[in-house]
Amino acid sequence: MSGLSFAFASPAILAALILLPAIWWLLRLTPPQPRTEVFPPLRILASILKREETPARSPWWLTLLRMLLAALVILAIANPMFNPRTNTLSSGGPLVLMIDNSWASVADWERRVRTADALIDDADAKGIPVSITFTAEQANDATPGAATAARDKLHAMNPRPLVPDRQRAADAVKAALNGSTPGTIAFISDGIESKDKDDIVSRLAALQPSELRLIEGDGHDIMALTGAANTASNMTVTATRLNGTGPMRLGLTAQDNQGRPIAAGSLDFAGGQTVATGSIAAPFEMRNDFARIGIDRQASAGSVYLLDDGFRRRRVALLSGQAADEFQPILSPLYYIQRALQPYADLTQPNSADLAKAIPQLLAGNPSVIIMADVGRLPQETYAPLKKWIENGGTLVRFAGPRLAAAPADDPLVPVTLRQGERTFGGALSWAEPQPLADFPSFGPFAGMPKPTDVLIKRQVLAEPTPDLAERTWASLADGTPLVTEKQMQAGRIVLFHVSAEPQWSDLPISGNFVEMLRRIVQLSRAGGVASSQGAAKASEAMPPYRLLTAKGVLTSEIGSARPLEPNNKGAAVASFDNPPGLYGSEEGFSALNTLPSGAALKPLDTSAAGAVAREGLIGGEAWSAKPILFTFAFLLLLADSIIVLFMNGAFPRLGRSAKTIAGGAAMLLLAASLAMFLHPANALADDSKPGDDAIFSRLDKTHLAFVVTGETDVDHISERGLAGLSDYLTYRTTLEPGPPVGVDLAKDELAFYPLIYWPISATAPMPSNDAINRIDAYMRNGGTVLFDTRDAIDTMGDTSSPSPNGQRLQQILANLDIPPLEPVPAGHVLTKSFYLLSSFPGRYADSPLWVEARQDARRDANAVATSDGVTPIMITGNDFAGAWAVGDNGSPLLPTVPPDETQREYAYRTGVNIMMYMLTGNYKSDQVHVPDILQRLGQ
Repeated sequence: MSGLSFAFASPAILAALILLPAIWWLLRLTPPQPRTEVFPPLRILASILKREETPARSPWWLTLLRMLLAALVILAIANPMFNPRTNTLSSGGPLVLMIDNSWASVADWERRVRTADALIDDADAKGIPVSITFTAEQANDATPGAATAARDKLHAMNPRPLVPDRQRAADAVKAALNGSTPGTIAFISDGIESKDKDDIVSRLAALQPSELRLIEGDGHDIMALTGAANTASNMTVTATRLNGTGPMRLGLTAQDNQGRPIAAGSLDFAGGQTVATGSIAAPFEMRNDFARIGIDRQASAGSVYLLDDGFRRRRVALLSGQAADEFQPILSPLYYIQRALQPYADLTQPNSADLAKAIPQLLAGNPSVIIMADVGRLPQETYAPLKKWIENGGTLVRFAGPRLAAAPADDPLVPVTLRQGERTFGGALSWAEPQPLADFPSFGPFAGMPKPTDVLIKRQVLAEPTPDLAERTWASLADGTPLVTEKQMQAGRIVLFHVSAEPQWSDLPISGNFVEMLRRIVQLSRAGGVASSQGAAKASEAMPPYRLLTAKGVLTSEIGSARPLEPNNKGAAVASFDNPPGLYGSEEGFSALNTLPSGAALKPLDTSAAGAVAREGLIGGEAWSAKPILFTFAFLLLLADSIIVLFMNGAFPRLGRSAKTIAGGAAMLLLAASLAMFLHPANALADDSKPGDDAIFSRLDKTHLAFVVTGETDVDHISERGLAGLSDYLTYRTTLEPGPPVGVDLAKDELAFYPLIYWPISATAPMPSNDAINRIDAYMRNGGTVLFDTRDAIDTMGDTSSPSPNGQRLQQILANLDIPPLEPVPAGHVLTKSFYLLSSFPGRYADSPLWVEARQDARRDANAVATSDGVTPIMITGNDFAGAWAVGDNGSPLLPTVPPDETQREYAYRTGVNIMMYMLTGNYKSDQVHVPDILQRLGQ
């Protein structure tokens, strides 16, 4: 409607205006009420002398005021209306009412009902049949009928927490009309596009009505939440609104499962902005208790965002078989895992490299997931608590690597039985070329992910074939070998990636699929850790409706005709008639289905292609009544008349000009600071030093070589004198000036001060305790190197079929250590050129090889080693290095070489120098800048 129109809803009441002259006459003849005077005679005599008399009639201005009050009452009862509705329905056919009863219609549903009621009344007045349909209903009977039946259907309907399906409603109208032409089609819309390129207005215009009306509200209060993400520091929330006019701030409230508000935040829209992001700041543990997020002062299904176990941020503990390199973090086994999971999980790492201490520390933090990158053997005492943690609901994710490839095949914490060794180029199990991935199976967590085309696998650990191997395989290579396997252990699971967590074995860690795969595995875990009573609903099973959302954003247990939520491998589920928004699953675990899909944006309904459409507002928008305003003015006039009458009758005597002044007391300043504190004298500082600190400080001034104290006097004496001889040789031949050698007790002493620990193996010495083994394992993980010397090369020269007693003791020690695969020092290794150019590594004996960590890819780089800093954590020899280095107080050798040869002793010293330079400089000498000098020294 255009222009401003005016009419009275009850014009017959205006006939009462003819009574105003009679009211004037009555008011004029009615004198004011006589005033009452006080009795005292003097007061009466004084009033007799007054010239002013009480009038016999009311003053004219008071009568006029009362006449105006009466006129206002009469006009208010007549109910003047501005822009009143007029009955302009077309009589050329039935009235077709299509009403959006979606979630967006909740705020002004009563106005929509009144608007539809008025149209039905107009149709009833003209005897026009009415067809009524609702777009958020699964079935509609749009057959035109009596206005009474349409009115009953209208008042029985309520908004639904759904996006309208207008095409279904339009098809019902078309089928009901059966080719006949409608008179007026009134589409009471929520004003939102229900889908991309919503052509509902064009479809209604195609029915060729005599008149097509589009009736909408202003859309100012239509807004919805379309996303939530539990980030590292807060909960980010995404919202959208229909009307982007002007800036707007929304308050956000997070509630727990009992509906109690536990955190609040805000979200700001700029002018013209229809999609914005806000946040709710809260600690990690509190954010995991969020069950729903709502917009303050909004009550609709769109203004609520339900959260399930998938939105809760997991605590993920990380363990590595190697120490992190602070200068080359990209080479760390955990680098790519951290980058992949940091946006989705709360990552923790132990403070100690000793797994016997680190694993209980991590379990005490109640993580949801523990990820181990290339961890082979674990301390024996950690298997039981880890297994219990998994059975209670924990998820253990392991990545392969050299250490896991060398670990025993009967490890109880791997999902499948592994073959010894690894599959690579040039071996017994080798490929002609790197292998791509196969399609992900439909039953695992990676179902629905596209097959990665940019990932090639160059090396992996293999699983022994078993009847259930295919069922346990979540991802495989093109040749069918497993890439990711899984095993259920009661309430928890173990997952194994058969490749390493860094890109040396495959391209997977540097692909986007790696992020998605890890995220999906983490989402399978329990958000609250193994102590949580909530379990995640299985994605592969249909979930029954548990709690459904009403149109006003309230969860209810009334599920009606809702069907179970079937898994959808093609994408996220979308709310529909069969699956209304709400929670699906059970009390133990459920999945949230929200009204709008993630990332949705509210857009105005486009009517540009529909031709001539008459636009109207809802009743209460354009048409408005002046009755409340007139009654308000009438009441004010009545109040003014009452006050005037009271004044005229002397109800308010003149107030005295002087009044007692009540003085306010001045505010007293309370100085409660007490200066009577007894201060303790601080002249002397407490001594925080501990026993043994002096010895530690003395070892920090320079580099010291260390040896393991075995408890056998002869062995320990040779070790001490051998390292002393090597220290003297280093001082004489190099710029390194080591301090005196130090004997260490593995169970008590701090090992981090020493770059190398020499360990002479003796079968007659006591077996190291588990704590000592764990401490030496942690020392190796942190970058230290242990040189094991069995000193038995001469004993095994004749018989190599069985190890010597010292060799057997070494096997017992290594059985409890997590060590990588070993190989003899190959040609071109950094040890052969770190200071001297060496081709062998003799000691007192010369026939035993020096074993170091095996290279991961010999074909690609002859200098490549497995560790991130280029230094092997373990060396093994039987050549008795300390025996060749040992010197007496006078500097002469204590033990002869076998065979006696001073040249061999010289090369033994050179071996020690190369080992120490290798310990201190790493793979520095493998840099290509040294190649010309090395070739020149070699005469090439």
